[in-house]
Amino acid sequence: MNRRGLLLAGGSAAVLAGAGAFAWMRATGSAGEYDAYTRRIRAVPEGPPGIADMLRYATLAANGHNTQPWRFAVADDAIRLFPDMARRTPVVDPDDHHLFVSLGCAAENLAIAGRVAGRPGEWAFEPGDGSAARFAFAPRFVFVDGGAVADPLFDAIPRRQCTRAEYDGRAIPAADLAALEQAGSEPGVRLVLLTDRTRIGRARELIVAGNDAQMADPAFMAELKQWIRFNPRSAMDTGDGLFSGATGNPALPTLLGPRAFDLFFDPGAETDRYARQVASSGALAVFIADKADPAHWMRVGRACQRFTLAATARGLKHAYVNQPVEVERLRPELAALAGEPGRRPDLVLRVGFGPTLPYSPRRPVAAVTRPSAAAR
Repeated sequence: MNRRGLLLAGGSAAVLAGAGAFAWMRATGSAGEYDAYTRRIRAVPEGPPGIADMLRYATLAANGHNTQPWRFAVADDAIRLFPDMARRTPVVDPDDHHLFVSLGCAAENLAIAGRVAGRPGEWAFEPGDGSAARFAFAPRFVFVDGGAVADPLFDAIPRRQCTRAEYDGRAIPAADLAALEQAGSEPGVRLVLLTDRTRIGRARELIVAGNDAQMADPAFMAELKQWIRFNPRSAMDTGDGLFSGATGNPALPTLLGPRAFDLFFDPGAETDRYARQVASSGALAVFIADKADPAHWMRVGRACQRFTLAATARGLKHAYVNQPVEVERLRPELAALAGEPGRRPDLVLRVGFGPTLPYSPRRPVAAVTRPSAAAR
């Protein structure tokens, strides 16, 4: 799971100055259009959510590079979840670890929405048949005391976002940390919260080292650039990818964006930005599974999704800083820092109090749903 910022230094301003405003707007779309678009895809259903709402809420889950590598198939009593291998990111995620974590995040959103919808159920991992998991739910509506189930995690789903900005540096209250730890609890998964500044500083060194290694890797940079959406129009048309506006960068026409990226991207400034962001955070969270396999990676995703929803419900922001997970040589040092030597770390998040930024795009439910017969 990783979402990168886009830092074009002062070059974007020079490009902006040379284009006509009207032509620019037509090529890039407007912030107002994009805000209306994100409001539609994150709209709260009126009354208990139906199956389509459950699936839409599932698609609002965290996922690596916002590739949304999932497909769903719906039957009368079950929803099956499939990996979309066409949306792999083989450079940053060669063993599909992030992909299966992303599926776990979507699975947890769907389970939460199912409870509120009166369709409670259980996920079962299904290896070997092309699918990842099957959610068997109640064929009839099941409500508590005749009404819908209230759930603050459900309410947080459309508001959750990875906030890739500096936070205000405030310490996180102990009660909030305890709630986050409880939400992130999952059999087979260990959650370690780093709150003292010394350990956060050591983790920051690993994050910066990993970022430097990735910025120096042409294959990584090419894959990253492939998933950047340089303007609202591109983000809305594709419904996926890393929207540059979510990191405060100006919109660029799609044809100019990659060129501007190559000309003005500053690895040193990117490293400095990550160092400041980590230093401004109130805590770091490290997730470590008992085993390194797809079933446990999905468990990590489910635990992490609950963690981030609980953070959102408490007014906290979060962002992934997975560089020491993605750069293999740094994993042992991160595991030792988390008190889990010999294990493979799965995710690293920073948490704190910060601003709300533009939301990421999402593909429509119809684009990620298979015919119903596939779920039987």
